[in-house]
Amino acid sequence: MDVLFAAMGDLFVPMRLVLMLCGVVFGLVIGVIPGLGGLFGLTILIPLTYTLDPVAAFALLLGMASVTTTSDTIPAVLIGVPGTVGAAATVMDGHAMAKQGKSARALGAAYSASLVGGLFGALLLAMALPVLRPLVLLLNFGDLFAITAFGLTMVAMLSGRAPLKGMVAALAGALIAFAGLDPYEGVERWTLGQIYLWDGVPTPIVFLAIYAVPELAGLLQRGRIQVADAVEDAGGKRQGIGDTLRNLPLVLRSGGIGALLGAVPGVGVTVIEWIAYGDAARRPGKGPVFGEGNVRGVIAPESANNAKEGGSLIPTLAFGVPGSASMALLLGAFMLHGLVPGPDLLRDEAPFVVSLVLTIALANLVGAGLCLALTRPLSRLALVPAPVLVPVALAFVGLGVFQTGRDPRDFITLLVFSALGLAMKRYGWSRPAFTLGLVLAPNLERFFFLSWQISGWSWLAQPLVILLLGLSALLLGRQVYRFSRETPGVDVAETGRGDAALGLLLALLAAGVLGMCLTLPIEAAIFPALVAGLMLAAMLVMAPRLWRACRVRLPGEAAGVGSDLRFLIGGAGGLALLIMALGHLAGPACFILLSALWLRRPGPFGAVLAAAFATLVSWAVFDLLARQSWPEPWIGSLFQGLMPG
Repeated sequence: MDVLFAAMGDLFVPMRLVLMLCGVVFGLVIGVIPGLGGLFGLTILIPLTYTLDPVAAFALLLGMASVTTTSDTIPAVLIGVPGTVGAAATVMDGHAMAKQGKSARALGAAYSASLVGGLFGALLLAMALPVLRPLVLLLNFGDLFAITAFGLTMVAMLSGRAPLKGMVAALAGALIAFAGLDPYEGVERWTLGQIYLWDGVPTPIVFLAIYAVPELAGLLQRGRIQVADAVEDAGGKRQGIGDTLRNLPLVLRSGGIGALLGAVPGVGVTVIEWIAYGDAARRPGKGPVFGEGNVRGVIAPESANNAKEGGSLIPTLAFGVPGSASMALLLGAFMLHGLVPGPDLLRDEAPFVVSLVLTIALANLVGAGLCLALTRPLSRLALVPAPVLVPVALAFVGLGVFQTGRDPRDFITLLVFSALGLAMKRYGWSRPAFTLGLVLAPNLERFFFLSWQISGWSWLAQPLVILLLGLSALLLGRQVYRFSRETPGVDVAETGRGDAALGLLLALLAAGVLGMCLTLPIEAAIFPALVAGLMLAAMLVMAPRLWRACRVRLPGEAAGVGSDLRFLIGGAGGLALLIMALGHLAGPACFILLSALWLRRPGPFGAVLAAAFATLVSWAVFDLLARQSWPEPWIGSLFQGLMPG
């Protein structure tokens, strides 16, 4: 108790509480803007802590890092765009609820689950610090491979009536993830001769392309987030909070999953959220089908996301091994302030360590409280006409993409994967499965090789490996069995020639990868070749159905594809050209004004107001808070070239 009171005395100093509140507010803003997230925020804030004492510094840093996975729910629910990769699972049911007029209920459930999950994660952190170190040290690379593989098999839960499509999508994501310099042999794998791809395809851009552009295109076609015949729930926020309280066992179970897996180095938030989502989907209870607006599909990933921050701090504090990418930056902040994580820190600086736990708990409390207070006005966005909302949202997506590398080729990546995302959405290929494969494949390859190099094949006989790989095989086997029992052609009426064309494109991708693997060293080729072979095998099983789909001409399919292409080229492509030509402030503003002229909504005053809002937010985030060296706009280069001397 003396340690607790000492920690409270250290933290509950007005200036330190103000810094924590500033961190919370900044974290909420960062989480809302697609493409940014906790890493971006820590990069900005860590240099500002040079002159602060350790308690004040980490009040600011952890205040920000603890709540980005709270506010990223806002774009995930309202427009189907995850603010960070940690909100991808929330999109599944949260956005479906928003379309049904239940946006306030979804947000209320998400924020209250985030609050409980975050507090539970902080509590587990406080309880586990003395005992968890030996448990985490027992895990080896084989166990990490099995945990990651189990997370990947959650794809079986995400694919509905098209399980093989989901599996193929996940394998396609894995093949894309293998692009870049091979970490073992240093050879290039399908980089197309571009240095830009040596580090692989930029994952944040692919996430935005796969989710944001297709959802915004669909939103523009619908007219608004909430479908016209949906009735808005009265008292939706209270209903959402009630849903969380009624599902408290699920909240605590998902929070436990988030905290425990967050403590395992190398297991990222993407694995954690889908394991929590899949666990909830296996026990659906009452309500709609998962993926069609089940509130439990919002509660589970949100509680796991916020609990994992406390869990990922455990290995960072206990023995200096960061549990996530954000914790790796925090580890550098520890060193900056003269603190060396490890048993000595836990023993000699116990009040400081407890102050970190209190900071996480308070930040979650304040962040969730602020979001709950704003639930009602936020839910009103579901009624805003799409011609008003979509251009502003797309402008922020474009800025999120460009700030990733500030390279014009970032926009090419956006357009290519946006086209893929539009096709996957239209023809029922699981986008969550694709992004899950993209994120997890490098870890699977790394853990596999490290296990094999250290233990040969004996690691396959470890108990946890046998258990998790066995469960993965059962899940996949069940989905394949369900596929084989379906009436042939049941899904043909819902697809068409475009479905067959997309299937052929993915098959050609797998065949091309197999061909390129023949020229690579065995260590660089073995895992991609295995994935491509599995993908071709699944495509062969699907071939009869895709052939039948090829012979079906769907009414309105050509018009729908044409609408998608117009949005892709005129919307995303036009925005990219304007940002490159006019810069990161004038480009989005000009895009919003031109969109208002084209769509005839909103009026002149509303268009100018929306453009001014986007410019102000862009200036505050990218110039005032995070001063960055943006490329010279084309128009500036042109004027310089025309000026004499």
